[in-house]
Amino acid sequence: MRAILVTLLTLIPTLAGAGDFFTLKGHGGPVRGLAEGPDGAILTASFDNSVGYWQGAEPRWLEGHRAAVNAVVFAGPGWAVSASDDFDLRVWDLESGAARVLSGHKGKVMGLAVSPDGGTVASASWDGNIGLWPLDGGGAPRFLTDHTAGVNDVVFSRDGKTLYSASTDGTIRVWDVETGDERQILLRHGFGINALWLDETAGWLAYGAVDGATRVVDPASGDTIADFTLDRRPILDLAGHRGAGLLAAADGQGFIMVIDTADWRIRRDFRAARIGPVWALAFSADGTNIHAAGLDDIMYSWPVDAMDDYAKMTATARSFLKDPTTMSNGERQFMRKCSICHALGPDGKRRAGPTLHGIFGRPAGSLPGYRYSRTLRDSDIVWTEETITALFDLGPDHYIPGSKMPMQRITRAEDRADLVDFLRRATTSLGD
Repeated sequence: MRAILVTLLTLIPTLAGAGDFFTLKGHGGPVRGLAEGPDGAILTASFDNSVGYWQGAEPRWLEGHRAAVNAVVFAGPGWAVSASDDFDLRVWDLESGAARVLSGHKGKVMGLAVSPDGGTVASASWDGNIGLWPLDGGGAPRFLTDHTAGVNDVVFSRDGKTLYSASTDGTIRVWDVETGDERQILLRHGFGINALWLDETAGWLAYGAVDGATRVVDPASGDTIADFTLDRRPILDLAGHRGAGLLAAADGQGFIMVIDTADWRIRRDFRAARIGPVWALAFSADGTNIHAAGLDDIMYSWPVDAMDDYAKMTATARSFLKDPTTMSNGERQFMRKCSICHALGPDGKRRAGPTLHGIFGRPAGSLPGYRYSRTLRDSDIVWTEETITALFDLGPDHYIPGSKMPMQRITRAEDRADLVDFLRRATTSLGD
């Protein structure tokens, strides 16, 4: 009976009551960012370049980013903001699906925070800068520039006058929002800091770092209040629920740790993913569930008090993490270098890149229904054994400068030849 109930809840998440397990399926790549609104609607940001807006089992797809979407937040009734590897933010009208583009960063945008009054969105970018953007579109952005390396996360104080930022330079910095001045370096951790969560009313700021540090500090002094560092790294995301008094941390080894902030004890330590990391966390609006995402193309939601009773992330689609002895070398190269973005069969699903089905002899940038970069559309490349080999020998950034393909190479000639041989067979004879 429990298995039947779980299946039904998976198919109809909005009909599930508080404390039920469900999943949201439909993306064509790993889910990188999550948010839930006060009305229970959910936003998912994915490697497939899209945002899903879920008010039921079928989402409205918000399309327009030209690369993986890393973060998404609700920005007041009917509005959302997303941030991407394409260096841009997009402000979405959730009713129409139309978007306004905010450009100005010179690196991937990894984190977002909306001010309590809804007037400003702050963006954390790997260009080392923090953007402050008026959400009404009525003014130019301002950039805070004192970090010495990429910025991963930002969070506003309760009154919106202070901003905290976390960086790969190992610092948490405190900013005056009105003037843009850096007030202080709150702490120097020594390793990159990936995530922040602030409960100013309770008087604490939590952070998670590359070396596995999961600490709670005083937001004024930086003094440690509690330390939940375990032998797992890196910490990839934090989420909190002030009403329920919960803080959760996700790590690169697939665990979600849930902490009771009333007495600073670990309430749950759950192996959420059988394979790979947990990248994104968010609590449900009522605090009964925790939503999470990793290598799967799926968002999972578990009741906090019964996480062990339900299914874990499987990451079966991410077969580059399987035992390499079960695959040929050519398939292994495909899984490592291509499988997140590209399908092999006629149905390309919602992948970040076009399907490779029938690629041999196809002019680059010519598959109907896919939004190619102008560079690829205007090229005279035809995909053959020679051009695919050159693509991975030189790397996409050198072979087709300006394309959306990630920067990667296959350095061994034997590996390139095995990949081409696998693609020739798989893209003419296999479905997805």
